[in-house]
Amino acid sequence: MSRIDPKGVQPSGTEAGSLYASRQKVYPKAVQGRVRRAKWAILALCLTLYYLVPWLRWDRGPGMPGQAVLVDIANARIFLFWIEIWPQEIYFLTGLLVLGAIGLFAVTSLFGRVWCGFTCPQTVWTDLFMWVERRIEGDRNARIKLDAQPWGRAKLARKAAKHAAWLVIAAATGGAWIMYFQDAPTLLRALFTGGASLETYFFFGLFTFTTYLLAGWAREQVCTYMCPWPRFQAAMLDENSLVVTYRAWRGEPRGKAKAEGVGDCVDCRACVHVCPTGIDIRDGQQLECIGCGLCIDACDDVMAKLNRPTGLVAFETLANLAASDAATAGVAPGPVRQVCGMKARRPVRFSRPRTWLYAGVLGAVALVMLGAFLLRETATLAVLRDRAPIYVRLSDGGIRNAYTLKLGNRTRPETALALVLDAPQGFRLVVQEAETDAEGRPVLALHRDGITSWRALVTAPPGTRLAESTPVRFRLLDAAGRTVLDERSVFLAPK
Repeated sequence: MSRIDPKGVQPSGTEAGSLYASRQKVYPKAVQGRVRRAKWAILALCLTLYYLVPWLRWDRGPGMPGQAVLVDIANARIFLFWIEIWPQEIYFLTGLLVLGAIGLFAVTSLFGRVWCGFTCPQTVWTDLFMWVERRIEGDRNARIKLDAQPWGRAKLARKAAKHAAWLVIAAATGGAWIMYFQDAPTLLRALFTGGASLETYFFFGLFTFTTYLLAGWAREQVCTYMCPWPRFQAAMLDENSLVVTYRAWRGEPRGKAKAEGVGDCVDCRACVHVCPTGIDIRDGQQLECIGCGLCIDACDDVMAKLNRPTGLVAFETLANLAASDAATAGVAPGPVRQVCGMKARRPVRFSRPRTWLYAGVLGAVALVMLGAFLLRETATLAVLRDRAPIYVRLSDGGIRNAYTLKLGNRTRPETALALVLDAPQGFRLVVQEAETDAEGRPVLALHRDGITSWRALVTAPPGTRLAESTPVRFRLLDAAGRTVLDERSVFLAPK
């Protein structure tokens, strides 16, 4: 990433007039404060859920997976606690993705890039990797000094310990991810005993490597160059969105703490030193800013030491910044300017057309999904007529069509239903290998949690005058005689 020093010094690795600059390594400094505490809490929650969820159990009965959250590729099912999604219901997964996208748009319009700064997997694991790095190599100055040293036994030991810890975390991350696709206890045992499949080891290695690479090495470059979200997130923001920003009306002009006629910013660069992407928040809104807010804690700490009001860097709306700039124009730095600037501020408008639009779309999609889920069928019937031959002429002159009936049962109990054919008088229905009830109707069993196929033969008696295509209807009746499932088809005959 290209960095130009504020004093005008060009970074090493660049040439005058060149559009390319080698990456300047970022050394974020540790910081304490309310934003950092919130980030630690969210990080702990996200990691706990990620590593713990595959181990949650859910009793679905004999022969069914006991993992609460499982993408069962072998049986083409997704299990989410009591919810079971079949391949034909993949639209539910699509709906969840749509809900997530709209929710992300809505949150961004209200609070800026809080997803990027607090809950994005890249941010969460990079934070964890940097915490490990600080524990082993020290804080910012110590890491800079260590990297500048020639290679020796002490440096090699620290670097090896850091990368070993990173690899352990990456392996735990990759192992936890594949546990969402296979039973966690069984998979863990197989991984350590060599009993897992080659595909399992491949994906375990792939996710381990990508976590190690992206969180340990790429870091801020993922947010700046690889992630598409910064490119279009500006379309979700407006002048009333809360974003991390620098109150220039209060901080400018910069100067030493005891100088006369200067603002509150003492140009200590504490906000730059703690930034995980290495930018200067005082330069305004930037593509690289992920909205993590660590610069707020760093600046508040400096202001507290100087006995000055905090909030020089804060979550603020662009509308309030513009109002404060206008109110303090021509006012000398000092308490009067601060009073004018703060009085010009207005409460944040969370209710505005953009947010109502997102809320309406979010609610509509959620209602459609809820309705589709509540009205979903637990049993299905599909009738497939044989295409070759399209009909058979029997020795007595009758015409026969053959059909394949596929019965799906998405519930645990097994059910038996009677099959009835609605067709012209004289048509006869026979289902191979099916028992009949007292009325002579075929009885079809719906095996639990699966699809059952039956072979049905429909025969028109000899001498019946038939059209080339005659509508027929297959109905499945429960014990009370009510139609549970029905499917229409056609009976074909010669011209």
